[in-house]
Amino acid sequence: MQVRVRLFAGLRERAGTNELKLELPDGARVSDALEHLSALTDGVPVVMAVNHEYADSSLALHGGDEVALIPPVSGGSVGALHARLTEAPLKLDPLLELVRDPRAGAVVSFLGVTREVEALEYEAYPEMAEPQMAEIVAAAVERHGLCAVAVEHRVGTVPLSEPSVAIAVSAPHREAAFAGAREIIDELKVRVPIWKKEEGEWVPGVTPQP
Repeated sequence: MQVRVRLFAGLRERAGTNELKLELPDGARVSDALEHLSALTDGVPVVMAVNHEYADSSLALHGGDEVALIPPVSGGSVGALHARLTEAPLKLDPLLELVRDPRAGAVVSFLGVTREVEALEYEAYPEMAEPQMAEIVAAAVERHGLCAVAVEHRVGTVPLSEPSVAIAVSAPHREAAFAGAREIIDELKVRVPIWKKEEGEWVPGVTPQP
């Protein structure tokens, strides 16, 4: 059987392509695919995503599956819930409008900006990144009783002092708003397949847990 393997960031550059076709025997599992790709991933801790979901090594593969190799991520849209990737410069005011809510007594915002270098380059796996962002936001809303959340993460070139990620959170009380915003940015940086290049080098990140 044949599966399509998508590549990102340093692995894409190493392979010289953003996609490979992999021939596997019927009944092959994620672990078999990883073994076939070991020369490409040598020295890079990776996990595999299958059809836009992180996959355990024992998961069986099927012909036509879309498989992605996810190197460590170096990263994050959900009014009430807004989450998206965008190539456009991020603006906080529209996100603050999205989280306006009559139940809210507190609004917390966060901007992660480029510092010390002329620009950063961001690459993402959009079909997987945006659903992952939405899951993170929904979990934070439920856990902290948030009223509304809006999150946007930029891809492409982000110049010095411009934001790469913007988060706005509203909640009845400030403790929940601060805790929710902190959880969202922390989870985005370890779970969402977004990669960052600084001065020509991919920034080391965190290997997601399937």
